[in-house]
Amino acid sequence: MSWLPKSPKARRRLWVVAAVAPILALAVGLSLWAMQDSVTFFYSPSEATADKAPEGRNIRLGGLVEAGSVQKTGDGVVAFVVTDNAATTRVVYHGDLPDLFREGQGIVAQGAFGADRTFHASQVLAKHDENYMPREVADRLKEKGEWRPDGPETRSNRPQADSAPTRL
Repeated sequence: MSWLPKSPKARRRLWVVAAVAPILALAVGLSLWAMQDSVTFFYSPSEATADKAPEGRNIRLGGLVEAGSVQKTGDGVVAFVVTDNAATTRVVYHGDLPDLFREGQGIVAQGAFGADRTFHASQVLAKHDENYMPREVADRLKEKGEWRPDGPETRSNRPQADSAPTRL
């Protein structure tokens, strides 16, 4: 066999690599296969189609809570509509909403679509201050030309002071 190295030491290394490579490939493949159920994808309402986000698959849905859409029932169920100004999705959540949840606000809901394409959320996350919106939501709104930041400057575009740092 002319393709094998002539040195016995180099031949041994080649056989070790040839034996370890399939084992390593199998380990990586099994790890990726095991993690496929734990990956949670983010979609906006216009992207959450039946083929991209099938029924029962755990995803994150983000957008703005549509004004006038929040309906609360006595048993702790809250229904509201999430929009990205191109499409809307009805969300049903059982539990306490975050204190900062309100209409017109950016949210991210984690859960799955039901058979009727209603999103059943297991967790709802709201922005934590007046200037924050989840990055994924802001990016999707910017892509669609619907981004309208209002209010005071955010930390990222606020001018920095020219003073030198103080040492103690």
